Amino acid sequence: MAGRSTKSSARRSLSLLIAIIIGLGALTGGLALWGGGSLTPRLGLDLEGGTEIVLEPVLVGNQQVSPGQIDQAVDIIRQRIDANGVAEAEISTLGGQNIVIDIPGTPTPAQLEAIRKPSQLSFRAVFVESVGNTAANVAPPVTTPTAPSTGTPSGTATGAGATPSPSSTAANGVVPDAFRAAPTTPAPSATAPVAATPTPAATTPAPVPTAPTAAQAQAATEQQVTTSLIGMGFDKAEAPAAAKTVTEQFYALDCSKPGAVDKIVDDPDLPIATCGDDRLTKYILGPVEIKGSDISDASSGFQSGPNGQPTSIVEVSLTFDSDGSAKFAEVTKRLYGMQGQTPLDQFAIVLDKVVISAPRAQAVITDGRASITGSFTTDSAKALAQQLKFGALPISFALQTQDDITPQLGAEQLGLGLLAGAIGLLLVVIYSLFQYRALGMVTVLSLVVAATLTYLSVTVLGTAVGFRLTMAGVTGLIVAIGVTADSFIVYFERIRDEVRDGRPLVAAVETGWKRARRTIIAADAVNFLAAIVLYFLASSNVRGFAFTLGLTTIIDLVVVVLFTHPMVQLLARTEFFGNGHKWSGLDPERLGAKESPRYRGRGQFGTGQKPATPVATGSTAFTAKKGPA
Repeated sequence: MAGRSTKSSARRSLSLLIAIIIGLGALTGGLALWGGGSLTPRLGLDLEGGTEIVLEPVLVGNQQVSPGQIDQAVDIIRQRIDANGVAEAEISTLGGQNIVIDIPGTPTPAQLEAIRKPSQLSFRAVFVESVGNTAANVAPPVTTPTAPSTGTPSGTATGAGATPSPSSTAANGVVPDAFRAAPTTPAPSATAPVAATPTPAATTPAPVPTAPTAAQAQAATEQQVTTSLIGMGFDKAEAPAAAKTVTEQFYALDCSKPGAVDKIVDDPDLPIATCGDDRLTKYILGPVEIKGSDISDASSGFQSGPNGQPTSIVEVSLTFDSDGSAKFAEVTKRLYGMQGQTPLDQFAIVLDKVVISAPRAQAVITDGRASITGSFTTDSAKALAQQLKFGALPISFALQTQDDITPQLGAEQLGLGLLAGAIGLLLVVIYSLFQYRALGMVTVLSLVVAATLTYLSVTVLGTAVGFRLTMAGVTGLIVAIGVTADSFIVYFERIRDEVRDGRPLVAAVETGWKRARRTIIAADAVNFLAAIVLYFLASSNVRGFAFTLGLTTIIDLVVVVLFTHPMVQLLARTEFFGNGHKWSGLDPERLGAKESPRYRGRGQFGTGQKPATPVATGSTAFTAKKGPA
């Protein structure tokens, strides 16, 4: 029964290993066909080359850049690169102010766009919103809360103290995104700084309004901006001049033209006329009230319902630090008092002088935790969350140059590295066959299985997380050959020690495994710990080595447990190995085994006869002599 159980356990382990290999193979093929992946591992900058981007700071007036600002910018850009799935990129500074980014391979346009836009992130109040570039399309603020005739509400505030605002639609028919409280906020007590004049109830049909002329529309816009600036606390003497300048810029701005925002001067203390990221909508925004550096975290996902279960609503969760929370509470208090006066109740999120979102305030949020809801998809919400989380740079940067770079080492060095690995593998095979004879074939097959798992894993990781194989990583794979061979040697030597002690082969296999398993796990744990330390503390060039070392250490354990041990269990029950053939590597006579009446051929236990001196039977196995009748 024990023998059947051992065979069954060994076969289950081998079946599980086969399932893992087939699964990884199917995943590799699926990613290559439908996931934009490939059937070969991705190579790093030193082996494949890539793209070099040079960013230079954009300075306004007498603004100066400090080394601390550059270092902070480098850290944030590195986070952006990692978040966009680009691995093994190199970031350095040039001349104390320019930032040089080397990206391996050929990055996608979306990745390049996300990486080379490391500008300041800020929050500004919306004064005017317009779709198009003519005066007739300017959307004046709605002075009375009215229900929209088209569109759908973008969300409501939650919590006992938050009063839901009426749904409102901009004059251009666009429903803006909305800030909602997370989780509970008090009701507002402030009134809007811009007085809202209610329209008296009409007893007769209202006359059809005459469309304003361009001059009238511009004058009304200028007056609206002046009133909004003063309501925010802007200097009353300076507000008219600032409003006049920004209004002229607004009417001259054509967002449909490429590079329309490049000439805009982004002064945080003044209002700004700028465009939305759709290149159709343009805005007049107030001075910066919250900086991107006030954001501590941002994430995206499905909004939770009252019972804690996720709903179908996609949201972007936003968390401010202590200073940002206080500023955000004041802003939402003012904007919530303007509910229904679209666009005056909106708060624009500006990145690189472009409005990426302009949510309405639907609650007074005092704890610095808010969620933005609207017509998000999971991808657009994720993109916005990344922009919020990694968009806070101390200064703005512009793209100076973008060039292709050649491999630092190239195919020749990769070929030499692979040749070194092949030589090492061949030497391990020769040693295993010489030392362990037929048992050495288990080592060869185990190395083949380990190589297959490693190749598939590296290929899948290249598509899934952007992992790229550098020369340092190739070195880690070569070192792994020795690590894997050590595990087999430890196990085989334990088995041979048990055979020398006169233990039957089947028992020797199990006892040797119990003793070797602890040693193998301890050795692999040390290797894995060393890989972790190197990965987190060493330079970027060493991280590739540390990653592949850690990966192959895990694969070594998988192979030893699911292949090497089960294979030896099955081989121990064959006639060739069980009877201790001289070419099996487990010949008791060659190993100097002690005589034991319990060893009865093919590794089986005796049947309880009295011990007696064994007699040779023409083979290397020991048999028990029958007692006297």
